[in-house]
Amino acid sequence: MSDTILRERIVDAALLLAEHRGWEAVRLHDVATELGITLEQIRGEFREKEEIVDAWFDRADRAMLEAGAAPGLASLTPRERIVLLLMTWLAALHVHRRPTRQMIVNKLEFGHVHYQFIGLLRVSRTVQWLREAAHRDAVLPWRALEETALTAIYLTTFAYWMQDDSTDSARTRELLNGLLRRAERFARLVPGFRHAA
Repeated sequence: MSDTILRERIVDAALLLAEHRGWEAVRLHDVATELGITLEQIRGEFREKEEIVDAWFDRADRAMLEAGAAPGLASLTPRERIVLLLMTWLAALHVHRRPTRQMIVNKLEFGHVHYQFIGLLRVSRTVQWLREAAHRDAVLPWRALEETALTAIYLTTFAYWMQDDSTDSARTRELLNGLLRRAERFARLVPGFRHAA
């Protein structure tokens, strides 16, 4: 079995266990038992359980980048591109939304400062890929302003989506469109800022 296939099977097994037990109760020895492999095989792919969380979010990043390569993306407005990409990212997580929510709560627990730092890096990385997939080309100082605004929009949208039970996350999409419209209005007020989200 290739390393990639084994990694994906480990992630899938951990998430399925989390659906029944909750993310906090998932133990890697149970994942190994579920897959009929050894803990050493899991350690060969993931140094700790938290790395499975990263692999799960990597899947969402890949889905977003695949959507960014779709024909016709360039013909969309900047707002439409970001909405499409971010909603694709969220849709990739939707099948295991409850464990995803639990993963985030776990990162925010007092005493998990190291996970919070890693989480900030994860957010930054996803926002960078979102900008690339959306073909954003602002340069400093506007890039920094755009990244800050897009990070706030991404975090707000993600937090809202975790509680949104509307069909196809319609309310989340509506919120995201509204946030981006406000960002566009703000950008028009800033002289020289042509590259607004």
